[in-house]
Amino acid sequence: MKPNLRKLMPGLLLAFFLSLSGITGPVTSFASSPEREPNQAKMVQKGIDPELKVIPGGQTIGVKVKSAGVLVVGHHMVQTAQASKISPGENSGLLPGDLMTSIDGVKLDEVSKVAKLVERAGKAGEFLNIVFKRGGKEHTAKLKPAYDRNDKVWRLGLYIRDSAAGVGTLTFYAPKQGVYGALGHVITDMNTGTPIVVGSGHIVQSSVTSISKSQDGDPGEKRAHFLKESQVLGNVESNTDFGIFGKMDRNPEHSLYKEPIPIALSNDVKEGPAQILTVVDGQQVERFDVEIIHVAKQQVPATKGLILRITDPRLLDKTGGIVQGMSGSPIVQDGRLIGAVTHVFVNDPKSGYGCFIEWMLRDSGVASQQNSFPQYLKAI
Repeated sequence: MKPNLRKLMPGLLLAFFLSLSGITGPVTSFASSPEREPNQAKMVQKGIDPELKVIPGGQTIGVKVKSAGVLVVGHHMVQTAQASKISPGENSGLLPGDLMTSIDGVKLDEVSKVAKLVERAGKAGEFLNIVFKRGGKEHTAKLKPAYDRNDKVWRLGLYIRDSAAGVGTLTFYAPKQGVYGALGHVITDMNTGTPIVVGSGHIVQSSVTSISKSQDGDPGEKRAHFLKESQVLGNVESNTDFGIFGKMDRNPEHSLYKEPIPIALSNDVKEGPAQILTVVDGQQVERFDVEIIHVAKQQVPATKGLILRITDPRLLDKTGGIVQGMSGSPIVQDGRLIGAVTHVFVNDPKSGYGCFIEWMLRDSGVASQQNSFPQYLKAI
């Protein structure tokens, strides 16, 4: 599904962007299939270890990230006189979505640094030299802080942010590599839609407290909270079209699978029955039936790889279909992990898109990178 983090969990700056306990899921061995040799050849050709196995997730996780700089999310008019308002930031050419990386040579790794630099320049009557990134390219801007006569402080005339938090779903854990993947889509800023460039971050355990059911034209959502006593499960190293990725040293609790299972390449996914793993209450991961109704032929990475439809009566009764917060829920078919839920059809919430697991594995570093990825697709 394609929510931004706000839609995944209202009240947070962003939202993102989620056993039958103790039961080990079915495992299908490549050795038992006549397709073994062709599949192995295809995997080697694509830079994927033919013996690669991962543990499907489904657990709800809390995500906390800090951007690699300070993000401009809007312009603010500063009251400089009774009948005069200006925005130095807007006048300088800075736009929402720009990522400020330094001011006067000072690296911006904390939003708190900005106020001190602005006050110093304001009192001295000096311009600030700002380095920022837009569209992946570095630019510079100069602006002179304005004095806010109402609040008695010096201001840039910008709304800024350096962090985000929300809940999502763990897609897989690769125990051999100590790597995880989650969400299945990029995390974007809730105001600008700009993909967040991660400076640092981590994931923790989270628990689903309630479900707002989906209906036509109004996708529902999972409501969840971070567990106060939860330990950090892993770090966040990257945020791409296909989710967030980082290091994790163990398989999290409440896993439906205790041992890793094989993965399927995009060309091995077929129309027909499958299952998704997700949480609808507390921390319990459950398996629900779905139908894969369309499989796209993709030679290069693209976010919309398959279309699935929820068929499980229990899940439909509980959620009405795919809800915001289900992004990243792993999809298993014939004992192999094939992908993750990524988008919901707003006018038909029983259906949605999924991405292929091989693209997530490439972005995680578990499989080799052989292709460049397309531009970010904003998530709902």
